[in-house]
Amino acid sequence: MKVLIVTDSYPPELRSAAQLMADLAEGLAARGESVTVATTVPAYNLAAGFDAGAVPREEVRNGVRIARIPTLPHHRVNYIVRGINQLLLPRTFAKSAKQTLAGPFDVVIVHSPPLPLAISASNLARYYGAKFVANVHDIFPQNGIDLVSFWQKPLIKIFFGGMEKKVYKRADIIIVPSENHARYLEAKRRVPAEKLRVVPHWIDTAPFAKVRNGDKKFRKAWGMENDFIFFFGGVLGPSQGLDMVIEAAASFKNAPEVKFLFVGDGTAKPFLEKIVADKGVRNIIFKPFVSAEEYPALVKEMDVCFATLTSKNTTPAVPAKLTGYMAAGRPVVMAVHKESDAIRIVNEARCGFTAISDSQEAVTDAFRRAYDAKDALAGMGANGSKYLLEHFSKEKLVAKWDDLIKKI
Repeated sequence: MKVLIVTDSYPPELRSAAQLMADLAEGLAARGESVTVATTVPAYNLAAGFDAGAVPREEVRNGVRIARIPTLPHHRVNYIVRGINQLLLPRTFAKSAKQTLAGPFDVVIVHSPPLPLAISASNLARYYGAKFVANVHDIFPQNGIDLVSFWQKPLIKIFFGGMEKKVYKRADIIIVPSENHARYLEAKRRVPAEKLRVVPHWIDTAPFAKVRNGDKKFRKAWGMENDFIFFFGGVLGPSQGLDMVIEAAASFKNAPEVKFLFVGDGTAKPFLEKIVADKGVRNIIFKPFVSAEEYPALVKEMDVCFATLTSKNTTPAVPAKLTGYMAAGRPVVMAVHKESDAIRIVNEARCGFTAISDSQEAVTDAFRRAYDAKDALAGMGANGSKYLLEHFSKEKLVAKWDDLIKKI
């Protein structure tokens, strides 16, 4: 079977979505499918010092043919510029892809958002006479509407509401990462239940298993050998509401060994740095992205890992980085909105502490409880690893993907 995967994020970019799509592409190829990936030219979320210009526009890696297609900026620009560029994306991406890709294909899979890329993928599916599979990670435009000013909300709905309906209508099946996602689309978007399939996000645990414990490479390099570290790794964006973590960090002013380490980059980073400077919070450290190869070792050196989602969110999002933390055997703090499945996962796994993000007091308390539970943290981390292997195995879930696309 010939499979085309369309995604705006793919290695060497370091987003969770990039690795997820690489795992899917390479996993399907290993199962005997002929897989091509059409993605954008890497420009964001790269390891410090990485030369993006050296990445080839076309290559074959691990059995997958990769075609990187130039696009207008769609990250790290304001919402208006981003919106205009995304509105142009369906035509420009699909046109370039047709000129670059040697079809035909049997199945076209798209990772969404960005929603306009899903329109491009649906157009490509029609062009090649292929089945169309929409992998809906975040429910856009609703998650965008939740985060912008009141005057921008109707604009986003006008521009992108029709796109959303078109994608759901054209898709032969829609794959979502949780039962809550499926229920949301069925109830709020009237997507027929027979179109919906649930395949949770996974992670490859092998790179984490290979890490030799005890080296403390990053702690030594950053002068944090004896600190108790709360760690965040990934994109620093507006949907996370990370300013609430700054407030929590300030509550540890009488515990000088406690540090909050942010490793990553994103549009919210300058905003967060300004808050830290204005408030004089001294226990927060920002570091750039590390490479994908180094990331497992970095996470394993941490005491507690955290992820957040602002209470402005109304969709059932789950921070994808949670599975990375669990794979590393690290206990977690999850401060998310009430619709997020992350709370259920952490509670079922017994791997950390949770809080609803509409309460600063509850968020701060979750971090305090994690710090006070030092003797129990190792057990919580082990619980998370066990739960991950039972529920989020890459091999099992890629096999499920393969079965689903073969059935259509």
